[in-house]
Amino acid sequence: MKKIILTVVMILTGVFSTNAQEETFTLTVNISGLNSNQGSLIVGVYNTEDSFLKIRFKGAIIKIKDKKSMVIFKDLPKGEYAVSFVHDENNNKKMDTNFIGIPKEDFGCSNNATGFMGPPKYKDAKFLLEENKTIDMKP
Repeated sequence: MKKIILTVVMILTGVFSTNAQEETFTLTVNISGLNSNQGSLIVGVYNTEDSFLKIRFKGAIIKIKDKKSMVIFKDLPKGEYAVSFVHDENNNKKMDTNFIGIPKEDFGCSNNATGFMGPPKYKDAKFLLEENKTIDMKP
């Protein structure tokens, strides 16, 4: 009898843990309209307003060909995200700016969000990921 109860408990535990697994999706990011093929693209995916443009939830450094590139982020949980990129033409792993802080290198955010007198806001760049999605971005 103990073996039967133990077997039933193990089966039910397996069924419930399988159902509790989080649903994940793939986000494909196409970036085009870059000034050159030099350097690389630094792409970041952010999942909170507080981390936006500071701490990436997921990230990638990708090569450029024909002034465009593509990156695929797999296994992203359902939720709210924003994406940004910097065209790091000199491969110094950061966005170069002039003496007053204006970027010298191409950059962009999801939803083509732009900032006024500063960087874009999370609320303007965010989108819901509820299925596999492709977004197109330009500088």
